[in-house]
Amino acid sequence: MMLKILLSPIVLILFLITFTGNSYSQSSLNDKVFSGQLFKDEITRAYLYPSKIIWQSDTLGMNVISPEVLLSPYKGQLTTSSEGMSVLKSDSNMIASVLLDYGKELYGGIEISAGIRSDKNPVKVRIRLGESVTEAMSDCNDNSHPGMSSATNDHSLRDYTLEIPWLGTVEIGNSGFRFVRIDLIDKGAELPIRSIRAIARFRDIPYLGSFHSSSERLNKIWETGAYTVHLNMQEYLWDGIKRDRLVWLGDVHPEVMTINNVFGDQEVVRKSLDFGRDTTPLPGWMNGMSSYSLWWIITHRDFYLYNGDLEYLREQQQYLTGLINQIKSKIDSTGKENLDGGRFLDWPTSENPEVIHSGLQALMLITMKAGKDIAEWLNDDELEKTCIESIRKLEKHTPSTHQNKQAAALLAIAGILSSEDASNILLKGGANNFATFYGYYMLEALALDGKYNEAMQIISDYWGAMLDLGATTFWENFNYDEKHNAVPIDQLPDESKFNIHSDGGNHCYIGLRASLCHGWASGPTSWLTRHVLGIQVIEPGSKVIRISPNLGDLDFAEGSFPTPLGIIKVKHVKQAGEKIESEIEAPEGVIIKIDD
Repeated sequence: MMLKILLSPIVLILFLITFTGNSYSQSSLNDKVFSGQLFKDEITRAYLYPSKIIWQSDTLGMNVISPEVLLSPYKGQLTTSSEGMSVLKSDSNMIASVLLDYGKELYGGIEISAGIRSDKNPVKVRIRLGESVTEAMSDCNDNSHPGMSSATNDHSLRDYTLEIPWLGTVEIGNSGFRFVRIDLIDKGAELPIRSIRAIARFRDIPYLGSFHSSSERLNKIWETGAYTVHLNMQEYLWDGIKRDRLVWLGDVHPEVMTINNVFGDQEVVRKSLDFGRDTTPLPGWMNGMSSYSLWWIITHRDFYLYNGDLEYLREQQQYLTGLINQIKSKIDSTGKENLDGGRFLDWPTSENPEVIHSGLQALMLITMKAGKDIAEWLNDDELEKTCIESIRKLEKHTPSTHQNKQAAALLAIAGILSSEDASNILLKGGANNFATFYGYYMLEALALDGKYNEAMQIISDYWGAMLDLGATTFWENFNYDEKHNAVPIDQLPDESKFNIHSDGGNHCYIGLRASLCHGWASGPTSWLTRHVLGIQVIEPGSKVIRISPNLGDLDFAEGSFPTPLGIIKVKHVKQAGEKIESEIEAPEGVIIKIDD
């Protein structure tokens, strides 16, 4: 017997969807509508409310009404009610303005939610984002007048004029900022605002590494360095979140060392190193600078040492071999480097060609030693032979330090200069003439001479001075002498004091163009883990770890360290007679070697 059922068209469609398979119901929006043309963002978005109002154009409640509303939580949905709004009113006498502090540097934009009003025409506002209060309160120039302290819109817009709709929400960005100023430009206009939320963009990854000691200042410095690099881990590993927002392969090395010690193996590192390789066909130099190609090799050595991805290292073999041979060809018969392209170490040394030569000589030797390590790991005898020959040749030439801290640090790390001689130069004047980028290598050179306590003092002085001046991330450049009588970045400008953001700097960081979140300044984070917690990687993939703590004047230090096999945890407590008692937890498969 056959049962015949007649179905209406709508029921028939539902029947087919339900019983002819799951392919329709399980297909994604990308597959069904956009034919695979949608690409998911790697970055997470989150909202942040301002923590305080630093300044407002009107304190009498006539032009700026109920600004405290902007500090209150907001669920993200407007209503037709006009209640609970902050209101800006501009007239012929005053432009209504508010300056907000979000409490911490972030990367992203802002969302402005405007309420209902009698006039439905859009109103025009000006938005200024700033890494410092001074920047948020400044005007823009076209960067055609060197030495001017006005801000710029280079690389990322931070000064906008836009229209705000009636009963609507707009988003703008992205840039690096902590402070936001909003001005109601239209005179005779009224703008009710329910919220000005920051939209933070970041990789939602755990902080696997940690550092805690009896010095709260060092703890804060470690955390700030980690956070600085975290913000720069955007689609690629950037140098800065306001500018340049580029993959600079020299800047990448200290950033990758911080990532190794805090976040562990991260794909953004591979992506960025590959970007440098793929956009620089030989005989080109990465970013146009020979030293940055050298740093690319050194970074690969350290990334593999910590994370042990041999397959990824093999992917570099062909390019690496060509690059090593290219570098070798730049050594003359006396062993002296003769690198072409842009000759650059860091900004403070950029106008001293003699120091640059000394640094490049050392950096080339460090690179060939890194290349030799990589060749051994790859079982590449020919590449190893090339590196050994280059090392022997480079060791014939001993350049002067010129009493320069950058040169002394690199020459000590390369083994050309004794660690004691390097320390004598590095400790002269303490934190004076330290640098944000090469400060990391200065600290490493001090560790070679056992000057751990002295290095911690310089960390506390130099990087700590940035914290004293209001930093929540570390800067592209910092001249230690400029801390005296300086206005902190979270305060309004004071003409009687030095303005650390607008008045300081040279080169690309003149005035307010300076980046106040620059990953190359994060060196103390990895240094404190390596030398105070004493966690030193001995064999690739962090499979063998030496624990050799150096507490200096600290009473205790504890923390964690990520390996591909799990987390290492250590705690060191100073006992009577300067003896250190240690507790160590390590995952299975990791061999721990403890120094007596």
